[in-house]
Amino acid sequence: MSNSKVVVVTGVSSGIGRAVAQKFVKRGCRVFGTVRNLHKATPLPGVELVEMDIRDDASVRLGIQSIIDRAKRIDVLVNSAGMSLVGAVEETAVDEAALLFDTNVFGMLRAVQAVLPSMRAQGHGRIVNVSSVLGFLPAPYMGLYAASKHAVEGLSETLDHEVRQFGIRVTLVEPSFTKTNLDINAPQTVAKIASYDRERSLATQAIVNSVKTAPEPDGVADTIVEAALGAWRMRRAPAGQASLLSKLRRFMPAGPVDASLRKTFGLG
Repeated sequence: MSNSKVVVVTGVSSGIGRAVAQKFVKRGCRVFGTVRNLHKATPLPGVELVEMDIRDDASVRLGIQSIIDRAKRIDVLVNSAGMSLVGAVEETAVDEAALLFDTNVFGMLRAVQAVLPSMRAQGHGRIVNVSSVLGFLPAPYMGLYAASKHAVEGLSETLDHEVRQFGIRVTLVEPSFTKTNLDINAPQTVAKIASYDRERSLATQAIVNSVKTAPEPDGVADTIVEAALGAWRMRRAPAGQASLLSKLRRFMPAGPVDASLRKTFGLG
């Protein structure tokens, strides 16, 4: 076990984070999974749970330091914790947007900054940031979520340029709809503007339908494990819809991509 990779996965209570932690265990890694409340967390066989709230500076520092104290190093950090939000941009309060960014962007930043000193000292490391196809595509009625993932993409690409001199590489994984509770139970903006009611309702139902028929998190988890342990590439899109959307965005004219996206969100 002492020679196995030490992996930290944020947000292992459910969904992609939970699936990917289990995959790392099967690969023989020593896996630490972070949860917001240790007493409410469901145990994961082979995963050492650590209480850590990614929206709290002190909590992140203490959580990461406790892992380093126990394992003496961190080889891989997977930032998978996140949240979603449904609502028109005009309806989204700044406080709601701030909470979303505090989780999806600044939470990731806190974890990255906490592990980098150790990774720099040891001269190697891999950071995998879980983005989304909405990191490179727009998303009607998920505008602030898409904005947060666009931010994750820019931060991750820049970070990789800065830390590769220390033997550390940063990579992105960009899933499409995945069968988890993140989107099915996504919170909606508190404010509602009647002018958006019809389209918002259509888009919300389209999101729920897409998630219900989406693949289980296993495929995304496999992609994350490969991004963490395999040869470095900046972006990895899981097989299926995510891979197709990535190719469409790169090679198709803007008009057809726009029409396809509106159809996906039930907007015709």
